Amino acid sequence: MSNIAESFKRMGKVEFQQCLVVARTSCAVARSQLYIALDVGYTAQKQFDQIHSHAEEVARLIGGLRASH
Repeated sequence: MSNIAESFKRMGKVEFQQCLVVARTSCAVARSQLYIALDVGYTAQKQFDQIHSHAEEVARLIGGLRASH
């Protein structure tokens, strides 16, 4: 969130879009790591489902922000 805010104020439109792409990609990486945590038993299915749902919502919000700029 902080990187997005910083890039919004300091960079042009193209750079801001690229920052949002990086943020959305990072969200995908976090979801991938979450699957690993589930597979190796570091998290329970219920906790996985909750966190995964939040991560998907964040990805949608970032996508919406990209579309609006």
